[in-house]
Amino acid sequence: MTARYALGIDLGTTNCVLALCDLADDAETGAASSPNLRTLEIPQLTAVGTVESRPALPSFLYLPTQAERESQSLGLLPWQQEAGDVVCGVLARDRADENPTRTIAAAKSWLAHSQADRRAPILPWQSPEASLSPVAACRGLLAHLVAAWADAAPNAPIAEQRVVLTVPASFDAAARELVREAAEGLLPSDFTLLEEPQAALYAWLAAEGEQWREQLGVGDRVFVCDVGGGTTDFTLVDVEEEEGELTLQRAAVGRHLLVGGDNMDLALAHYAAGRFAEEGVSLDPWQSVSLWHACRRAKEQVLAVDGPETVPIAVARRGRSLVAGTSQIQLEAEPAADLLATGFFPDVALDAEPEVARASGFLEMGLPFEQDTAITRHIAAFLRQHCLPGDGSDGSDDAVRSPTRVLFNGGVFEADRFREQVIDRLLEWFPEQTCENLDAAADLHCAVARGAAFYAHTLERGGVRIRGGAPRSYYLGLETSGLAIPGAPRPLHAVCVLPRGMEEGTETAVPVEGVGVVVGQPVQFRFFSSSTRTDEPGQRLTTWSPDELEETDPVQSTLEPGEHDPGAFVPVDFQSRLSELGELELYCVADDGEQRWEMRFNVREQDAASEAAAT
Repeated sequence: MTARYALGIDLGTTNCVLALCDLADDAETGAASSPNLRTLEIPQLTAVGTVESRPALPSFLYLPTQAERESQSLGLLPWQQEAGDVVCGVLARDRADENPTRTIAAAKSWLAHSQADRRAPILPWQSPEASLSPVAACRGLLAHLVAAWADAAPNAPIAEQRVVLTVPASFDAAARELVREAAEGLLPSDFTLLEEPQAALYAWLAAEGEQWREQLGVGDRVFVCDVGGGTTDFTLVDVEEEEGELTLQRAAVGRHLLVGGDNMDLALAHYAAGRFAEEGVSLDPWQSVSLWHACRRAKEQVLAVDGPETVPIAVARRGRSLVAGTSQIQLEAEPAADLLATGFFPDVALDAEPEVARASGFLEMGLPFEQDTAITRHIAAFLRQHCLPGDGSDGSDDAVRSPTRVLFNGGVFEADRFREQVIDRLLEWFPEQTCENLDAAADLHCAVARGAAFYAHTLERGGVRIRGGAPRSYYLGLETSGLAIPGAPRPLHAVCVLPRGMEEGTETAVPVEGVGVVVGQPVQFRFFSSSTRTDEPGQRLTTWSPDELEETDPVQSTLEPGEHDPGAFVPVDFQSRLSELGELELYCVADDGEQRWEMRFNVREQDAASEAAAT
């Protein structure tokens, strides 16, 4: 069925946005025309009993009390017959101030946390009210967007449209699979995943139209620096030439960094807590969480160019009375802005390393936030890894290829000061190279969704595409055979099963000598990825550094015996495929070619009963 609309969905850590274009508008003008992109106004509760439409849906979920559900005091959305169990959007975000134990934030970030059971009801984290899994929370946000679309376009079911959903470039294959699981049954079965930094660049391309070729030329390297509410993503895109035409090729992506605007809110809250202490007000844990959310709103005023000199910050006082009142301070904007600038965008050298400090051998379970909040240090580490000469061992050349253009994305960079600080560092690090800022094409809060909608448009009508393929190389861990040594694990080798840059819609054989599996019982392999190595399929690594390979969720399958006896040892090779939608598919293939088993990511907590049976 032919799609009427191209839709782009940004399932953001802080805000969700749905953008669209009407494919019928350009049916007669052809693929070269620029689509008319716009964002959908999303109905949501903004106060008790009040429904308003906003261009973004804050990525917060509030769990109403039983009394609120029964009384329906929160009101009804246009598509609801009765109040639901979860409230999304503005009201949920604002309820975080007064009732943080019933509010879920940053659900998407949990999908990439392999140490947590992302299908278990663990959110709100560490709350007695925890009742939703990260997957279910993300599904709740998507369900709200889909319902808003159905209400706005009842004659255009979303299942019949071309839909692109964005994910962080740093999400590994397992995290992407969880995103797809959260969207299953809500979006069309053939919806496409697109990396957020690429979507931001697509938004810029859409705004520039054919004029983008006048701003970029062969040899340019675009650094997409995306700092959102909860995550930071880096991507390099090279401008190349093919048959006389400019082409765009993604060259590198960074690792998943949990640092962003939320950390800035917390830094302001810590600073504000000190000011409260000076006033003789000691905050308890409940008030501290409330203060964090209050500082989220204050941050925009603190960083505004023509903002006020002071910003009021208030927290509720706890007491026996029903209304205990509030405590308030006036936060000076200039020192608060300086605090954020020096803490998150300090002046550092190109050889600066992100700091890692351990105060204890024990760490509390939770999201793996970056210990170093200095984003410029993370930028230096990324560019040093991907722009400076290599030693030639991985086939890299000996030339420096630094960024010549920068595209900023994410709400953090609405502050001019932060953009300027990043540009200053790049010019300092690479003085021989001019580095220009590509002006953002749209409101930084909606650029990713608009870029996703533009990409959906190109899938239907054709147009400029960013080539990229797999953002990482993937490896299976194989335990070697040999005599056991007390207290020492067997050496582990890593076999490349999918090379970085492999194009979507292609597959490759992975020859591996001396590997077999036991059929009729679960088989599980350790799994690794690398954003820097470019090994060939089947290449075996005997040693590697922690910076080269990162361990992710294991892959597993229960191999049906077929013609083999249960418990039989079957020699195998592997086969990998990168689907047209950008998902990794991995298969275990018997040497005789008669049987092939799909290996699935084990994204649940590991169960001792399903440990590996591979040799």
